[in-house]
Amino acid sequence: MNLLKNIALTVALVVFSSAAFAQSFDRSKAPEAGPAPKINIGDANTFTLKNGLKVYVVENRKLPTLSVSLSLFRDPIFEGDKAGYLSMFGQVMQAGTKNMSKEELDEAVDFIGANLSAGATGMYGYSLTRHQDKLMDLMTDVLYNPLFPEEELEKATKQQISGIASAKEDPEAISGKIVDALLYGDDHPYGEQVTEETATNVSIDDIKAYYNTYYKPNIASLVLVGNIDVKEAKKLAKKYFDKWEKGTVPTMSYEDPAPTAITGVALMNRESSVQSVINITHTIPLTTGDEDQITVSVLNNILGGSSSSRLFRNLREDKGYTYGAYSNISAQRLVGSFSASASVRNAVTDSAVTEFMNELTAIRTEDVTDEEINNAKASLTGSFARSLESPQTVANFALNIDRYDLPKDYYATYLQKLDNVSKADVKTAANAYIHPDKANIVVVGNAKEIASGLAQFGEIQYFDADGNPTDAPKAAESADLSAEDVFANYVNAVGGEEVVKANKDIKMVGTATVQERPIELVMVYGEPKQFSMVMNMMGMTMSEQTVNGDNFSSVAQGQTIPLRDVDKQQLTREAYFVPELFMEEIGGEAEVLGIEVVDGKRAYVVKITDSAGAYTNYYDAETFLKIRKVSTTETPQGDMTQTITYGNWQDFDGLMIPTLMIQDLGPIKLDITFNVVELNSGAVSVFD
Repeated sequence: MNLLKNIALTVALVVFSSAAFAQSFDRSKAPEAGPAPKINIGDANTFTLKNGLKVYVVENRKLPTLSVSLSLFRDPIFEGDKAGYLSMFGQVMQAGTKNMSKEELDEAVDFIGANLSAGATGMYGYSLTRHQDKLMDLMTDVLYNPLFPEEELEKATKQQISGIASAKEDPEAISGKIVDALLYGDDHPYGEQVTEETATNVSIDDIKAYYNTYYKPNIASLVLVGNIDVKEAKKLAKKYFDKWEKGTVPTMSYEDPAPTAITGVALMNRESSVQSVINITHTIPLTTGDEDQITVSVLNNILGGSSSSRLFRNLREDKGYTYGAYSNISAQRLVGSFSASASVRNAVTDSAVTEFMNELTAIRTEDVTDEEINNAKASLTGSFARSLESPQTVANFALNIDRYDLPKDYYATYLQKLDNVSKADVKTAANAYIHPDKANIVVVGNAKEIASGLAQFGEIQYFDADGNPTDAPKAAESADLSAEDVFANYVNAVGGEEVVKANKDIKMVGTATVQERPIELVMVYGEPKQFSMVMNMMGMTMSEQTVNGDNFSSVAQGQTIPLRDVDKQQLTREAYFVPELFMEEIGGEAEVLGIEVVDGKRAYVVKITDSAGAYTNYYDAETFLKIRKVSTTETPQGDMTQTITYGNWQDFDGLMIPTLMIQDLGPIKLDITFNVVELNSGAVSVFD
């Protein structure tokens, strides 16, 4: 079964229309940089309870609401063979108390229109001021009386294992795992990996032990923001938190990870990738609260912190290699990191790395321009000013000053310090924190197409999807079957010719999310060469394609799309639920290219060429179910290669159907789950 290319095309139109609007502004004229304005940041009122709980109060009478943030300030924790328990902790903690079941708790929170959440580093609540006592009752019930039900841990574990499986299909997530492994190692809290084994190792006793050890007031801060004054806040804090007993909390220390000694390439071979995810990265001696942070923010803004930065202008606007190239210089509690990243076409992977390295070298050796530094300061000034619109910012400033031992006037004089950053300061910071000669070039992509070009940048080491070192991929095996044999085995794997033809109509309803917007896909297959696909987004029909014999139609956003012969041929491919059974009718020639390993599975690789072009299918060599389809799709931005991954095959009355399809098209990734599958339900009426 194939997924219609117009799904991705329509989503691309929605996504790119937003980008086009943003680009309609004239960025060539930067605003004039003026003197740093003097700002008056209100102070958060603070007091400390006898149990050590420090309370911060920011009065804001604009709305009759109150937000309550309880934060634990502890050292990073190495989870070891139970890695994953901290991420599951909050879900289990708020799954009911000794006084209320999870359902009762959720209902009570909803009844007052509040929010309430818990996690390994604290709790958060929000409600109207008139409900603040009820909110505090519920919040402290969870704080003092968590039930920690075993069944909720089982649910959280299953969800985490599902997330681990999904991450193995996500090149960005894979890249992140390899980066963490290389930068920090598996014996550091920043580098350890959550696996199915470590997640399964977590017991309810581990959850309870963490709560009993770290949920203590003497390492906590309570932030109250909203329609409340200090007098009211003291009364509220004492009423609900005075009885919280303090305790001894262990501290942790870790050796600094060894810095990268020499630049090399870490490559994860992902055969189905049509783009390479590039991340050039290394650790840096920059921790939270460091005096260099303001200078570093200017440096990063110029290099790759925005759509007007050097990396973006070079790799996207000048070379056209990517939709976006960025950098990030991050200060963290233990050790900081530098990264420069982009997703680029396979064919330009080595060229993109060359441009990255050129820019990283240039920012160290050449002075930035007056225009660049002025634009960076203007951008950062604007961001800082916008942050002051939130009353929560004042509380966060006070927290940071206390926690990281910052000067009392750190934020009050922020803009003056920002204005004082010079071009020489930027260059000095670049030499201190950017090291292209001692970096990890992490690439997730098709090694067969990109490895030879990457060899110029250093020794290539291979990694698997879990971030572990592995062997270089082997050359494709010679196939022992013809294309016709592979197709026949696939037909048998999905149920056989008789079962396939017995289903006069098949209806599938799937859901996915793109840029936090839900979409719905309704697909109907009828007799051979009958197919309908409707995509709904935000309550509207965004696209509709229909094939009914020799009649073709395509509508996108209410507009009829003229179809060329090549479009009709591509639609014809889609009009057969099992096209391998009807290759003579569809047309084209098929050739087995060999056997390759695809995500750990040996797969027959079959290239099919017809009047619309070529596409490649991958069939599991053991089950013969389809794993991948790779083809080229035309979009408003030009030709793009797309990959469809098929998974979660299920048996429906003898017919095997994939209920999960993951579609990659440039910057767009759709995880489509089909929750409704109906056979012979009369859905064929859509073709009447």
